[in-house]
Amino acid sequence: MPKNKNLKYYEAVGRRKSATARVRLYIFNKQNKIKVNDTELKKGDIIVNGKDITEIYKHKWEEEKYLKPLRLTDCVDRFGISILVKGGGKEGQLDAIVHGIAKALNEVNRDQYRPVLKAEGLLTRDSRVRERRKVGTGGKARRKKQSPKR
Repeated sequence: MPKNKNLKYYEAVGRRKSATARVRLYIFNKQNKIKVNDTELKKGDIIVNGKDITEIYKHKWEEEKYLKPLRLTDCVDRFGISILVKGGGKEGQLDAIVHGIAKALNEVNRDQYRPVLKAEGLLTRDSRVRERRKVGTGGKARRKKQSPKR
């Protein structure tokens, strides 16, 4: 339970490439439902941009990826999670969601969860970003223009 009695959720921001995910882990005391942006949030629910996460990420490997930090810390059905994601593509957004969930769980119980999440590399931001296109390269970042043979 939170140390601060007035706290309603734990919040963190996850990033990957040009995607940004704002993650909120909502705390349930005695009530089983919380209203978040006109949607009912129950324990174990994950909502991304107003939709259920299974509508956006349908594959099994995607589900394993976004549930990994929750399974490592045994918090799958402990919180209701609301996520706002902007920018990037589908996979970059998924990585940003995973990073944000891990950082929010780190805020919940730093002493217990940090070593587990850190060992799996979930708290480290993946800083690799697409290389910009250079002038005179014929449309790609590293491609050289073909020189004439004669």
